[in-house]
This record gives sequence, C-alpha cells and structure tokens, in this order.
Amino acid sequence: MDFEALFQGQLDDLKAEGNYRIFAEMERKCGHHPRAANQTETGARDVTVWCSNDYLGMGHHPDVINAMIEAAKSCGTGAGGTRNISGTAVQHVSLEAELADLHQKEAALLFTSGYVSNWAALGTLGSRLPNAVIFSDALNHASMIEGIRHSRADKVIWKHNDPEDLDRKLAAVPADRPKIVAFESVYSMDGDIAPIAEICDVADKHGAMTYIDEVHAVGMYGPRGGGVAESLGLMDRITLIEGTLGKAFGCFGGYITGSKALCDFIRSFSSGFIFTTALPPAVAAAAQKSIQHLKSSDVERQRQREQVAKLRARLDYFGIPHLDNSSHIIPVMIGDPVKCRMISDILLSDFGIYVQPINYPTVPKGTERLRFTPGPLHTDADIEHLCQALNSLWQQCALSRQVA
Repeated sequence: MDFEALFQGQLDDLKAEGNYRIFAEMERKCGHHPRAANQTETGARDVTVWCSNDYLGMGHHPDVINAMIEAAKSCGTGAGGTRNISGTAVQHVSLEAELADLHQKEAALLFTSGYVSNWAALGTLGSRLPNAVIFSDALNHASMIEGIRHSRADKVIWKHNDPEDLDRKLAAVPADRPKIVAFESVYSMDGDIAPIAEICDVADKHGAMTYIDEVHAVGMYGPRGGGVAESLGLMDRITLIEGTLGKAFGCFGGYITGSKALCDFIRSFSSGFIFTTALPPAVAAAAQKSIQHLKSSDVERQRQREQVAKLRARLDYFGIPHLDNSSHIIPVMIGDPVKCRMISDILLSDFGIYVQPINYPTVPKGTERLRFTPGPLHTDADIEHLCQALNSLWQQCALSRQVA
C-alpha cells in the first residue's frame, strides 16, 4: 500500500478546491499589537493583523505579562502533570474562584483549551446522565459537536437560533429523559447572537439543562466581561457557562462554570480533565490578572466597539458586502474559495494586511469570507488603509458591491 500517494492525493484535491490551508509565519511584537512581522523566504515584512481573537489586546497588557513572568520566576514554567498526580497549583485554585465570581456561579473548572472544555463537558454529561438527549444548535462549534458525538448520547439538531423549533423538538422527547440544550452566545463565523432569554424560556418549559458556549463573548460583553448572558442579566438561568482564556482574555485555556456538584461531576468523570496535563501556573496567573482587569475596566470594550462601528461604516461607504450583526465580528463575504485565498494573499503581500481566508469546512461552500475583528488598538488610519485596499481589490476582481 502506497500511503504517501494516498496522503498526497487528498492534499492535491484540497488544493484544487481552493481549500488547502496555508499558515502565515508571524512574529508578534510585544506591546505593538496589532502589528507583527510576517516572516517570508525573502525576509520579514511588517503587517497589521486583522483576524486575531485576542480581541482586546490583553495578551500585550503590561500587567498580564508581568503576572506571567512573576509566576514563572516563582514556580517554573510547567504544571508538572495532571492535577490529580502533580497536585493543584494555588494559581489554578485562585483562577477558578475568579471565574466562578465572574459568572456568579458556585464553582469553575479549568481545561487546557476551550475546545477541550466543550468536548470534555458535553462528552461527560451525555455519557453519564442516563438516557440523556442533547439538543444542539445547527451551527454549534466543532468542539461541541465532537463532545456530543463522543458521549454517544442521542442528539437532536434544532434550527439555528430558532426557539420555536427547539420547543417542538423538546416536546417530541419523553418528559422523563434528561435533556441538555447546547448553544453558543456569539457565533464566530457569522457573528450573530443567540436569543438567550427565549432559549432559556423553552428549556425551562421542558425541564432541560442549558449549556452555553461564551468563548467569543467573555471579556467582551457585560459590565464585568462575563459575556452576553451577563449583559442581559441571564447568567442565573444558564446551568453551565463555558468559556475560554485564549481570546479576549489574551491567554490560553478553557473552563466551565456552574454549581459545585456539576463542576465536581465533570472533574470526577471527564477523561479530558483527568488525563490531561494542567495549565502552567504562569498562564493561570496571567489569565487571572486579565480577568481582574476587565472586571473593572470598560475602556478596552468601549474603544473596541467604536472601531467596529467605524469599520462597518467605511465598508458600507465602499459597498463592500459584510454580514450585518450586533457583535464585534465582521465577515466580509467573497463566496468563492479561490478568490478568497487570492484576495487574502494580495492583502498581505501588497498592502501589509493580514486576514486569513475562511473556507470550507469551517463555513459552507459558497459562503467563503474574510473575517475581520477590529480591536481597540486598531487606529482610524488602519481602518482607512484596509477599506481602501478592499475597494481596490473589489475593482480588480470585479466583485459585486453591497447596495446601501
């Protein structure tokens, strides 16, 4: 069997479809976010990053950096193993208390990434709750889908952000079966926001547990950065709130929050927690400092919203098509994988603008896009340069314009 030929054949097919992923090598410059140096075969070039999930630039905040440095000096770089074997670091305990407070829950539990926290929590709930049924929004993230699949629980998919469809499908399942309604607050590719109150109403009507993924919302929404549920005053209605430390908090790791019994249940039965090396204590210390800062500071969020509004207005002025939503995510629609890749490449090489193309399977075929995430450190000049570049490429590529 020629395995190399099998590998290469499928890679060639991926390239022919325009969906082969190419990594741009970036050297970030501490304290200069969103600037970076793009390393190429001909040398380095300065670029402005427009697709970072470090939405507020907290990964470059001096207090966050110093917290990591001091913790590393104090206790070293790694956790030494799983929390069961190597012991729980004081930084883990302190960060979990900080997260529980952020979401006004009794407890929290740390994981090594947001992907793992979804996979582990949903996988454990679905497998350990007898005869459980998980009701999954049609556009849930791959980590949630994998967790549900891993659980082997019965799954029902309901129409995206459609409480009426959820109601019908919950009603079709016997009342005595445990039910889990799993959904996101901010959907990362379209940037739309779930009708959380209506979903909670339907879940309560049928005695279902609510599970919300707030990874693209924590730090960004609410008076203390607790997410969309906090901004709407709904955190108490959510059974389990899942989040990440790797986006707006600018660090690394994932977590869940909920009741003491719920978090202990996941801690005690989840292989994704039990058998995984714990977060480095220095990372936990930095994350806690970032959370503490954003609990009391609204400056970053307000500035970020201003820049989002400015970018949307300039895109409208030039007729560049983008999805209308109420979040911080601005998807500029291309609709063709080859053109999406080409425009991304030209923006990087000719204009010093870095934005990755979003193609299948991340989004459905025919909805390929560039996903922009303006931050508080993008200047008005950055926004103008980006929009002028897009306008030029729209003319060159004869792409359709959005009519106001």
